[in-house]
Amino acid sequence: MGRVEGKVAFITGAARGQGRSHAVRLAEEGADIIAVDLCGDLATNLYPLGTPEDLRETVRLVEEQGRRIVAVQADVRERARLAAALEQGIAELGGLDVVVANAGISPMGGRPPMQAWADAVDTDLVGVINAVHVSLPHLTEGGSIIATGSAAAFMVGMQIAEPGRDPGGAGYQYAKVALSHFVHELARNLAPRQIRANVVHPTNCNTGMLNSDPMYKAFRPDLENPTREDALPAFPAQQAMPIPYIEPVDVSHAVVYLASDESRYVTGLQLRVDAGSYLKFHDFHA
Repeated sequence: MGRVEGKVAFITGAARGQGRSHAVRLAEEGADIIAVDLCGDLATNLYPLGTPEDLRETVRLVEEQGRRIVAVQADVRERARLAAALEQGIAELGGLDVVVANAGISPMGGRPPMQAWADAVDTDLVGVINAVHVSLPHLTEGGSIIATGSAAAFMVGMQIAEPGRDPGGAGYQYAKVALSHFVHELARNLAPRQIRANVVHPTNCNTGMLNSDPMYKAFRPDLENPTREDALPAFPAQQAMPIPYIEPVDVSHAVVYLASDESRYVTGLQLRVDAGSYLKFHDFHA
C-alpha cells in the first residue's frame, strides 16, 4: 500500500518542474492524478513555460507507475475553465482528495511592467485561489489542500532600493506572501470540517524558473548578460546550507507527506523546504 493509495490529486502546473514531480511522486505512492497546465507562454514571462508535449510526458510518467491520469490544458486564471477541467477529472477518476495548487510564474523584467505585475498576481495568487475554490465543493473530511509558496515570502521587510523598478518580480513576491495569508485563513475555516490546508515554501529549485536569463540577472546584477555558469556561484547566497538549489523531488516529498494521512492533524502550516533560507533573514520568534 502506498502512502496515498486510492486518493485522487488535482495538480496545477503539472506539465513540468515541481508540478510534474509532485504528480509522479503521488502516483508512486498510489494516487490517481488530475493534471492541469496552461501549456503555453505568457509574453511578460521571459522564459519558456510548459508545452503540450511536456504535459504528455507527465501523463506517460504517471501511467508508468500504474496509476490513472486525466490531463487537461487550462489556464488557472480562468476559474470556469479550471472548474470544467476538475469536473472532467472527477467524472473519470471518481472523486477528489488532494489539491496541489502549484502553477506559478516569475515575470521578472517583463514588459509592459504593470502587465508583468498583473500576470504574476493573477497566476501566482488568483490562480491558487481559483484552484482551491473550484475544489471546495468536492472535498470532504480528510481532504488536503497544498499550495506552493516560496522562500521569497519570508524576505519581506528587505530594503527596496528602487521601488517600482521590476513590478513583475515584486508581483511574484507579493503573490507568495498573500497566498500564505490566504491559506492560513482557509485552514482556520476548514478545520471544523477536518479538511486541511498548508503551504510548502521552496527556496531556489532546479527548474526552468531558476535556470533562466531573468534569474541569472537577479543573482548577478553586476553583469550585463550573465550565463548560468556566471550565476551558479551566487545561487548559494539564498540558503544557509552551502547548496545552490534544491531539486523538485525535495518539495514533492513534503507534498506527499501533507497529502497523506500521516499529516492528518497538520493544518495551517507554512512548511519551508528551503535549506535554511529563512534562517538568513529571521531570528527565532514564537
